[in-house]
Amino acid sequence: MSKHTHAFQAEVARLLHLVTHSLYSNPDIFLRELISNASDACDKLRFEALADASLYEDAPNLEIRVTFDKAAKTLTITDNGIGMSEAEAIEHLGTIAKSGTRDFLQRLSGDQQKDAQLIGQFGVGFYSGFIVADRITVESRRAGLPPEQGVRWSSDGTGAFETETITRAARGTSVILHLRDDKTEYLNRWKLKSIIGKYSDHISLPILMPKEQWDKDKGEYVLLEEWEQVNAASAVWTRPKKDITDEQYIEFYKNLAHDDEAPLAWAHHRVEGSTEYTQLLYIPAKAPYDLWNRDKKAGVKLYVKRVFIMDDAESLMPLYLRWVKGVVDSADLPLNVSRELLQESRDVKAIRDGNTRRVLSMLEELAARDRLPEGEAWEQLSDEEKARAQADAGKYTRFWAEFGAVLKEGLGEDFANRERIAKLLRFASTVSDAPTVSLADYKARMKPGQKAIYYRTAKTLAAAKHSPQLEVFRRKGIEVLLMTDRVDEWALSFLHEFDGTPLQSVAKGAVDLGELQDEAEKKAAEEAAEAFKPVLERLRATLKDRAKDVRVTSRLVESPACLVVDDGEYSLQLARLLKAAGQKAPEVKPILEVNPEHALVKKLADAGERFDDYAQILFDQALLAEGGLPEDPAGYVRRVTALLV
Repeated sequence: MSKHTHAFQAEVARLLHLVTHSLYSNPDIFLRELISNASDACDKLRFEALADASLYEDAPNLEIRVTFDKAAKTLTITDNGIGMSEAEAIEHLGTIAKSGTRDFLQRLSGDQQKDAQLIGQFGVGFYSGFIVADRITVESRRAGLPPEQGVRWSSDGTGAFETETITRAARGTSVILHLRDDKTEYLNRWKLKSIIGKYSDHISLPILMPKEQWDKDKGEYVLLEEWEQVNAASAVWTRPKKDITDEQYIEFYKNLAHDDEAPLAWAHHRVEGSTEYTQLLYIPAKAPYDLWNRDKKAGVKLYVKRVFIMDDAESLMPLYLRWVKGVVDSADLPLNVSRELLQESRDVKAIRDGNTRRVLSMLEELAARDRLPEGEAWEQLSDEEKARAQADAGKYTRFWAEFGAVLKEGLGEDFANRERIAKLLRFASTVSDAPTVSLADYKARMKPGQKAIYYRTAKTLAAAKHSPQLEVFRRKGIEVLLMTDRVDEWALSFLHEFDGTPLQSVAKGAVDLGELQDEAEKKAAEEAAEAFKPVLERLRATLKDRAKDVRVTSRLVESPACLVVDDGEYSLQLARLLKAAGQKAPEVKPILEVNPEHALVKKLADAGERFDDYAQILFDQALLAEGGLPEDPAGYVRRVTALLV
């Protein structure tokens, strides 16, 4: 049996160095990770055996065994799951996350607590063993292969690993940790049992350890050959809610999501009717690193009659809720369900709709409790209710900061729930820099006679706040919502009104404040437009290649000009975003609106030969205020310099 030495995937050595220097703030978690991997291996065997029962090899009872040897200073985790061939051992144990190593390393910050959360997201939990071990040996045989085709994998975590062929009678995998001298505390049955009870009690497979008995002659506990189950071995979601503590729900989530931070909320329900299933869904507190990767498979874990089917059942959750973690256990789906069958199943659509409604309900509850009651409402609460209110206050604000931009995608993707999603939206506004203003809040503050909910989209909050288009609204004391997420323009194109009140972009169409603009103001605007006609005609001629039209506006107070587009057209902001993303965007010819009361605009009438320069500067300044750049920056600088001189 010859040994073969292999180099780890590039950059793995750096990761292993970080792991061995306590990447985890709590080293106990290595056992959770290795038991979780063992459980996954058994789940995979159970699933593959649906098509080929011979894979069980006359040993259908799946289990995980944990044992240790004080003399050899080894801790061993063994499963009788699917196992690995030599090629699979090289592939799975010699690379990290296959396609994610570089992303993983780029996201490491040096903050142990934050970095620890990344381990599970990239599938590198196996390497957590190097926190406590200076060498790891893995012995495995894939189910269905002959005993002579077992494999031994070994590494000290310094940049290379060895493999060799061995004879292994039992299918499955043994992970043997050769503990470092300062980690022998894990050669203690009570210690290991307590860790398993804390982190892995929910694992649905039995976790076995040798029983221990006091030996009077040796004056110490000795291990017996009799095995004892040390976990409850019942999946959390299969147990009655009344029997599960908040701590157990949180620990299950942490194991499921590989997250060290507790979730913001969860919902556990058994749904009965034409489609029967159990759902346990969680709202995380932090967004994953790849939240904006819409191509990444995401979704909840799917079980059928407690048999694991797949990790990322994206068909059970709409794409805009791809950040939700959890488990769905169906009583109706066929055990051999595939991704193709999931797409077509009527039961799957019912589960998906039920999951969507449940998540939106959780968000509505969080939003309703985001602010503490005030005055008499607070005083009427019991001490328990006050404590709950204080615990929940601010949770929805945290959620919105992490996931709000993705939730907005639902406006265009989920017509059936559009109104519910609209009520959950939060924005900054001209009265609040924090994104805490709901559409309902805005509507409650609308001026008497105001006919629309006004908003402004921009690249940054500063650009939105200082936009020239807001000047008349600021003077009139009309609140304007400020939207700075990339998705806003697209999402708002699907939301034309809220609770019967239309939404209106202040950068689209002619400004019409209706009853908020008195007759004198309207008459003055009409007279200014008439008096300014010759200048407008000349501006149209000069800017015919850049502006769709030039007109007098009443929306400007301090600025000389601004750019707008007609209702229904792409905004300049959206066109720029599409181009930046490499997508085809229509050429948008904006309308130049000028303020006839501004000194620079008045100067146009007497500009003479410099008229064209003034016109181009006026347009380019409006473009800059809009967040764009002049087509000819050097020409713009030259014209401004000439005027200054």
